[in-house]
Amino acid sequence: MQKEAGDIFYSKIMLFGEYTIIKGSMGLTIPYSHFNGQLAFPNRDSYTDLAFAQRSNQHLYEFWYYLQSLANSGELLSDFNTDRLKEDLDDGLYFESTIPEGYGLGSSGALVAAFFQKYVSNPGINKTELSPREIRTLKEQLAQLESWFHGTSSGIDPLICYMKHPLLLRDLDHIEPIGLPQYNEQHSEAIFLINSGKPGRTAPLVQNFMNRYHHDKVFYNFVKNTLTPLNNACINNLIENQKEKFYNSLKELSAIQEEFLQQMVPSTVRQIWDDGLNSDEYYLKLCGSGGGGFVLGFTQNYIKTRKILENKGMEVIPVYQDLRKNDKTIVR
Repeated sequence: MQKEAGDIFYSKIMLFGEYTIIKGSMGLTIPYSHFNGQLAFPNRDSYTDLAFAQRSNQHLYEFWYYLQSLANSGELLSDFNTDRLKEDLDDGLYFESTIPEGYGLGSSGALVAAFFQKYVSNPGINKTELSPREIRTLKEQLAQLESWFHGTSSGIDPLICYMKHPLLLRDLDHIEPIGLPQYNEQHSEAIFLINSGKPGRTAPLVQNFMNRYHHDKVFYNFVKNTLTPLNNACINNLIENQKEKFYNSLKELSAIQEEFLQQMVPSTVRQIWDDGLNSDEYYLKLCGSGGGGFVLGFTQNYIKTRKILENKGMEVIPVYQDLRKNDKTIVR
């Protein structure tokens, strides 16, 4: 009898808070349904890439060994059914995903969320009514699972993928679901992604940021006194629907990211980054750790902006439009 695939889990986008969240700033993250993944079994009636499914299955066996070692030592924080997972892996379980790796969209977060949903006992949980303490506990459990993929994890990526709802991070320990204001279709406001054309590498960029933060007094002051306040202003202005203030603070954030975080800005988008600042047609910022992957954009005239960028040979992918098509609408 053919086993059924698991629930679909979306990628994520951190709208604001990349890097600074590590040092206590606010963060705002949303699920993004354009890219997604689910646990699946090879099916003779589908067009699955069997070689990919087998590679994924072997990768997940290694993940199971990690979980089983935690369970055997009594260190596993969640009630994870490792025996059931082993049975499913023996039957060919793999992760079918369209989420590109190294693009800042939480590919491992979606996988961890899918595992948590399928193998951890949470009967009848209402994800939108969790208490702050329950959310913190959930984040810790998810962080432990995702740490196998990256060596360490804050738990934020799998948390947003699991919750499937925008989350406001007042700091790493104070997280709450939140609704975002509706964009005005008459003015064609939009959030979008630009493909830089190459994946990024998170670990060395984060390490570089941390080294500069702890050993460069000028950079430390910049992060604490300029970058973090601007990041928080963008979040507060957006959730309070203060559009003029939002775009003003966003333009400042875009400018200082390009100036002071040059290593994180992909070389393929630097010219159009400048063009946006100079024309005020759109503003770009980092999406995730940067260095490659996607760049996040905001505009008050999406039709015009898309034409401008596509004429420059850039791939533009809308964000907020896809989110509103989702039956679990996150934009309000």
